[in-house]
Amino acid sequence: MFALPSLRALSEEGHDIVGVVTQPDRPWGRGRRLRPSPVKEVAEDEGFPVLTPDRPRGPEFLRRIEDLGPEISVVVAYGHILVPEVLSVPRDGSINVHASLLPELRGAAPVHWAILRGHTGTGISIMRMVEAMDAGPVIFQTPERIRPDETSTELSTRLSEVGAEALIEALALLSEGAVQEEEQDHNKATYAPKVDREMARVDWHRTAEELGWHLRGLDSVPGAWSSLGGTAVKLFQPSPEPEFTHGALPGTVLRAGPEEGVLVACGSGAIRIGEIQSSGKKRMSSSAWLLGHPLPEGTRFE
Repeated sequence: MFALPSLRALSEEGHDIVGVVTQPDRPWGRGRRLRPSPVKEVAEDEGFPVLTPDRPRGPEFLRRIEDLGPEISVVVAYGHILVPEVLSVPRDGSINVHASLLPELRGAAPVHWAILRGHTGTGISIMRMVEAMDAGPVIFQTPERIRPDETSTELSTRLSEVGAEALIEALALLSEGAVQEEEQDHNKATYAPKVDREMARVDWHRTAEELGWHLRGLDSVPGAWSSLGGTAVKLFQPSPEPEFTHGALPGTVLRAGPEEGVLVACGSGAIRIGEIQSSGKKRMSSSAWLLGHPLPEGTRFE
């Protein structure tokens, strides 16, 4: 989870954590038993007071965080928009760890969209929080290169650690009065809205390179998917072959076997699928998946 390295870093660096606000326990698994968020589990193990409001607003929530007496609030991947009354409770305001180089990719899913749009670089921004979404002055930034085959899952994990380091550096600079907060150029802002299952559907008419971005950008959650014989399957670990020529309709299986995996025609070029997940089943290598799901050449993903 993206927030955990920052929480651990604050604790390890000796910052006095007066309280942790996180999501309420959610039903999980077949039994739908309530499960706490990973942040709550770590916070309780460390003995930090934990608040889990359904919505972080209202007189009762304000009273509870005021009673904690925070000097500064640190927000990391919380998933709620905080109202000005909440942001202004700490004496030194509220700051946020955001997974992009602002003003680029403001919004809920900057890691996904950095890959979906084919970016070669991204980073971490520590910013002052204001009422407008991700629009506050930037305190500190750290650029990071996106590796050629990196998925959103891998990039998010890596950026979570980079973000924790950047947060500690930014707090040190703030405490020393050694930082000049820089206003964002709002005219250069781009946006990264939430990703959902519908937009995760594969459009085989796109180029092989674009489909590589799509599968890597939506890795794990929600997972890029396509219909095969009327059933949805998720597709992972793409290897685009943009120079591959064919006369097949987009989505057509060009090759499928234990040695070569699954090669599918795109609008331009072809893409090799490294892993497949059938509905309700585990994600597995294409070679293993083919043992139980023979895929004759000419079959089409839709």
